[in-house]
Amino acid sequence: MRPFYVYILRCADGSYYVGHTDDMELRMQQHFNGDVGYTSLRKPVELLWQGEFETREGALAFELQVKGWSRAKKEALIAGDWGRVQKLAQSHGKATITPRLRQAQPERLGEHETKACNVLSSSGNEVSAPPPVQPEPVEGRIKSLQGLFEGITAQPGPIQRRAMAKAITLLESTRADHRAQADELLTALLPHTGKSFRLGISGVPGVGKSTFIEALGLYLIAQGHRVAVLAVDPSSTVSGGSILGDKTRMEHLSVNERAYIRPSPSSGTLGGVAEKTREALLVCEAAGYDVVIIETVGVGQSETAVAGMTDMFVLMQLPNAGDDLQAIKKGVMEIADLVVINKADIDKNAATRAEAQITSSLRLLSQHGNPEHAHHNATQWHPKVVQISALLGQGVDSFWAAVSEFRRLQTANGRLAQRREKQALAWMWERIEAGLKLAFRQHPQVRALLPQLQQDVVAGRIAASTAARNLLLAQSGQAQAATE
Repeated sequence: MRPFYVYILRCADGSYYVGHTDDMELRMQQHFNGDVGYTSLRKPVELLWQGEFETREGALAFELQVKGWSRAKKEALIAGDWGRVQKLAQSHGKATITPRLRQAQPERLGEHETKACNVLSSSGNEVSAPPPVQPEPVEGRIKSLQGLFEGITAQPGPIQRRAMAKAITLLESTRADHRAQADELLTALLPHTGKSFRLGISGVPGVGKSTFIEALGLYLIAQGHRVAVLAVDPSSTVSGGSILGDKTRMEHLSVNERAYIRPSPSSGTLGGVAEKTREALLVCEAAGYDVVIIETVGVGQSETAVAGMTDMFVLMQLPNAGDDLQAIKKGVMEIADLVVINKADIDKNAATRAEAQITSSLRLLSQHGNPEHAHHNATQWHPKVVQISALLGQGVDSFWAAVSEFRRLQTANGRLAQRREKQALAWMWERIEAGLKLAFRQHPQVRALLPQLQQDVVAGRIAASTAARNLLLAQSGQAQAATE
């Protein structure tokens, strides 16, 4: 049986990195290539220690333990001083998992090394270890799926909020074992979902989405609703990080016990939402929140993914943000169910002109793109425009009246149910495409060919399209054709 490993690296800034893998050679090459976010910014890194486990569960449990250890305890482990490790553990009243250990020969992954580090060589020194004991409880460890399910479906309160946070973190994890647990949790939660109204809010940066959502959320809570907000923040293309600062603009809503706000990074996902926004939405519904608001990143004309996961898509605009031609361009405008002109108090004349322009363009787009939306049909919803001032709290009641009218009409004519059915199928195909991409990258023949083909493409020896075709052939089992 293939073993699993936990390892410790020392980074250039003196910090320690703890990870686990079943392929040390490949994993070390990934650290060398800069494919691991934390260490990519702290190269070169040095391999100090590795331990061998018979199961992935054992490796994961020990990795979680070591991540919670003090620096002194990590250094005792690196030195092979199990007596000091046990002493430090006992001083905190905790026990320690003991792996079947092999001390790694220290290797340094330099910026310019070209070889992969073979840390599994027989030159490693055996380290004696005390008898195994029970694992310690690790703070932040993922609770059992049953515990998460019971917490999410429990009565509102701190226990439910904590379970929701842990469940969404589990859903956003990229680890294979976590993804399997997340699928199981979602399946269990599905019977408790589907009872909320899903509202997507988008608009350009600076239009006032967060300020409006706080005003709307407080208004809805006063009406007796429970409100969940999923705020998506853009991720940096340079560092990969996100500020996750939308919650700071909702200082009153964020402390209200009938509201739940979860910021998430987009992590490179296009369309203004995060990869796991749909799953997080279901968690909020299962917890009993009857209004779920999705706030997108500041988006442009072609980023419309949020409309594919909500019951109503609201587009926020600014006065003086464009002319008639801009208003009738295809894209985000033609799928908006309601257009909100925010900051109308700054220039009332400009807001009125913008309302007239957008109303005219919505009528034109509906007539040409959606013939069934004929304005004489009172059973159909026709996109509208409203003016508000989120900062002053003006127009929020008119906005919600329009939303309520939309919900009533779309429920009565069956369009709301049809929309959710289409969204469920679209979600399935989206996950299939993501899974195929992941399986392609992990295919052994693809991984074998990829480094050389990448070098050939960079050097101009082969066209990128040809390299892609060869990799696809390799994945389909036609490795010989791919190398010829």
